[in-house]
Amino acid sequence: MALTAACGSENVTTPSSAAQNVGATAAAGGYGSVGAATSSPSAASNGYGADGQQAAAAEPAGQLTVANNPDLGKVLSDGAGLTLYRFDADTANPPKSNCDGACATTWPPVPADDATAGAGIDKSLIGEVTRTDGTKQLTIGGWPAYRYAKDVNAGDVNGQGVGGKWYALAPDGKKATLASLPGLSVRKDAKLGDIVVDKNGHTVYRFLKDKAWPKSVSNCLGACAEKWPAVGIVSANDTKGVQKKGLMGFTRPDGVKQMTVNCWPIYTFSGDTAAGQTNGQGVGGTWYAVSPEGKPVGAPAE
Repeated sequence: MALTAACGSENVTTPSSAAQNVGATAAAGGYGSVGAATSSPSAASNGYGADGQQAAAAEPAGQLTVANNPDLGKVLSDGAGLTLYRFDADTANPPKSNCDGACATTWPPVPADDATAGAGIDKSLIGEVTRTDGTKQLTIGGWPAYRYAKDVNAGDVNGQGVGGKWYALAPDGKKATLASLPGLSVRKDAKLGDIVVDKNGHTVYRFLKDKAWPKSVSNCLGACAEKWPAVGIVSANDTKGVQKKGLMGFTRPDGVKQMTVNCWPIYTFSGDTAAGQTNGQGVGGTWYAVSPEGKPVGAPAE
């Protein structure tokens, strides 16, 4: 499979198959460190994802339900419709919670008492774990379940991606994700309009210092490539809504095989920790989301 076809040609060869680099998670400490990207611009930075939060009453879970989120797919909710989360520092086998003290104030553990399975939830996945204070916490597929202090209304997902460690629960206990998305597709963003996303729903970006003609050239290497991971090769048949012309791959100087849209190299951003985020938009005046035609959305006119 040739990955170095010249982009100046009208007949561009598109790779038949390959795997996509889905990007990297932003490094972040604890429970939502200072500067950690979240799906909510109001997420605070006390190390847990919320400043000044008071301990909330341990509300019962009630009948668990499944909500359909446009960016995350099926998300598990409690009886009041509040999103339930899991913590990467916990374990599911055996179940163990590692969120105590201030962490448990920001992320209140969901009591196991009275939790029942609603439609679309396998009741055999519902369990409990004894916390260090002796209380019983709800588990889903072995994972301890939490609410987020900044989720106020039913359907809120402000905790998604906080600190790169907190994620909404799917009904089976896994992280909620739209795994059925194509390798590259188009999402309508409320502010940016139609933009390209990867198979995890993460925004795809262009670097204005790159080149597309007469051949694709990436000028984001080394430390830059750690912050802006190259999107790996995607088959043209595994795309939806993206312009086919110039949809190809090339080999970078560092040996990484990278995908292009309209011959422009494309990337994800390590600061986008959840589907639907656009934290990389306009960074340094050189990074912009990509339109289905490969143009940098919102970039200054050349």
